[in-house]
Amino acid sequence: MKQKQQVIVLVVLVVVAVLIWSFEWRTQTPSMQTASFIQDYTRLAVENPQIRWNELHRAQETEYKSSGRNPFSMIAAPTPEEIKRKQKDEEVRNLPPPPPPPPPPPTRASLPPNLKYFGYGTVPNGTPRQAFFTDGEQIYVVPEGDTLLGRYRILKVGNSNLEFQEISSGLPGTAPLEEQAAPPSA
Repeated sequence: MKQKQQVIVLVVLVVVAVLIWSFEWRTQTPSMQTASFIQDYTRLAVENPQIRWNELHRAQETEYKSSGRNPFSMIAAPTPEEIKRKQKDEEVRNLPPPPPPPPPPPTRASLPPNLKYFGYGTVPNGTPRQAFFTDGEQIYVVPEGDTLLGRYRILKVGNSNLEFQEISSGLPGTAPLEEQAAPPSA
């Protein structure tokens, strides 16, 4: 019985192979499609298909001279008048500016604009008040009598303002309390 099954499978495979072969025979192969395309080709109407050596040599000897226009840009090239005007503007711009007047001597010191005094606090046991500063990224806690950033000595921490002294010049200064300048805690 095993041999009968093998014969049946062989017959089925032969039938399938014959069906596939006949189906492929009917369809055109790519080489046959190409051959039919070549048969339908019509030549171009060219009077003399030979290379024209004199025209080729003349084209090779031609030297490119740019008009100044960028062929990859939609913006038109500047006119000679615009170029002259631009050169004059450049000359005026390149003149050294007049020296600025000397600044008046400061009478009061001020904190850098990015540094804000936003609060104060006290620690029990009679310690001095502490001032809270921020520069937008970092928070500084400085007690009265101590220095801030090595440049300012904190003299008095008040309820609405802060009194300090710039160490290098000895100039006094005040800073108002800015309650909404503190960043959210992380």
